[in-house]
Amino acid sequence: MKGDRTIRGLFVGLVTLDFVYLATCAPKSNQKIVASDYTVSAGGPATNAAATFSYLGNEANLLSVVGNHPITELVKADLATCNVELSDLAPTTNSLPPVSSVIITQGTGERAVVSINAMKTQVTSSDVATELLSRSDIVLIDGHQMAVGNAIAREAKIKNIPVVIDGGSWKQGFERILPNVDYAICSANFHPPNCNNSEQVFAYLSSFGISHIAITHGEQPIEYLSNRQIHTINVPNVKIIDTLGAGDIFHGAFCHFILFKSFADSLVEAAQIAADSCQAFGTRRWMDTKG
Repeated sequence: MKGDRTIRGLFVGLVTLDFVYLATCAPKSNQKIVASDYTVSAGGPATNAAATFSYLGNEANLLSVVGNHPITELVKADLATCNVELSDLAPTTNSLPPVSSVIITQGTGERAVVSINAMKTQVTSSDVATELLSRSDIVLIDGHQMAVGNAIAREAKIKNIPVVIDGGSWKQGFERILPNVDYAICSANFHPPNCNNSEQVFAYLSSFGISHIAITHGEQPIEYLSNRQIHTINVPNVKIIDTLGAGDIFHGAFCHFILFKSFADSLVEAAQIAADSCQAFGTRRWMDTKG
């Protein structure tokens, strides 16, 4: 709670429909395999982050492209179950939404993913963004709707609303958003131009005036920048069932904790939530086991 009201977060980016299978291995060329389990849910960095933020007791608003293709009813049903409010940037489009097929290797939790991102569903402006932002306490941008994300980041800066970026990978256009970012939470696969290691990534992001930067490394320690010094935080050691969406879940949890904890403490708490998610199959079942 912030005062006596619910905390509200705005999550801007990608929605996919994820078909996730649990199998002993990924198929080789011309091979058919039988999965031991499967699940279907809405996916995407901003989407999984929003679901986590909602699970932690907040109001999550997701700004993305979903449309009205028949298959999107599966996406909308999952978002409703997670109490995530959807604001569709293109509600009348009947195009097939981005779909991901994911195979989780039983025993290791490793994933193989085939997906379509938001390149075919880019929106250049949004009439609803200003209204959503006016009632938000924090914003997360995953870079999959770059034009809308850039506009929201600029306005959030003016309104002193903290902006978090999910730096899962470098995307062209991030350089326009970075001057308005308060927290850059990146993966080890985030490589801005001419950046080949963590030190270079920290230096690049710091050049935009971002003072709170962290880089996650899966089960390895998190690196973060504080007072111009690089520090590390160990992540929980757990039995891994499935790593799908763990980074997204980390971001959603971080958005929750950063509103009332320090940067370092928020990273610690988010790492625990992400570790909890790795102990269940899919991106939603961990919520049932924790609830």
